[in-house]
Amino acid sequence: MLELDRTNERILQGLETNARISNIDLAAKVGLSPSACLRRVQELERSGVIRGYRAIIDPAVRGAEITIFVLVGLSEHLRKDAEAFEQAMTRAPMVRECHNITGSVEYLLRVEVPDLNAYKAFHADVLGTQSQVHSITSYICLASPKDERA
Repeated sequence: MLELDRTNERILQGLETNARISNIDLAAKVGLSPSACLRRVQELERSGVIRGYRAIIDPAVRGAEITIFVLVGLSEHLRKDAEAFEQAMTRAPMVRECHNITGSVEYLLRVEVPDLNAYKAFHADVLGTQSQVHSITSYICLASPKDERA
C-alpha cells in the first residue's frame, strides 16, 4: 500500500470534497505543481488507495422516497447461507448497500423504496423468501443530517 504522507492526505481530502476538481485547482489547494499533483493522484489510483469515482444520484429521481435500514440475522453461521443471502441482496435493486457486520445480527442493509407498500413487498417477497433469514428489524430513516456519500 502506498504511504499516505501529509500531501497525499490533503489530495484525498480535496478529492473527497469534490472529485470533479480540476488538477490545476487541486494542485493549488495542496501546494504542488500541477504535474506533481497529477503524478500523485495517478499513483493513488494505481495503488488502489483511490478505488474509483462516482456520481451520487438523488434517490428521489429513481422514485426512492424512503430509506430504510434493515438488520438481518441468519439462522446459521454457515458460509453457504451467507453467500446465498448476499447473492439475493445483490439481485435486489432496492438494496443499495449490504454490509456484513459484527454483533447480534449478520447484515445491515440500506434499502431505498418509493413507499411503505414497496417496502412491505420487499420484506415479504425478498427477505421473507430467504430460508436462511432468522430475524429482520427495520428502521425508517427520517433524515440524514450527515451523509458523506453525497
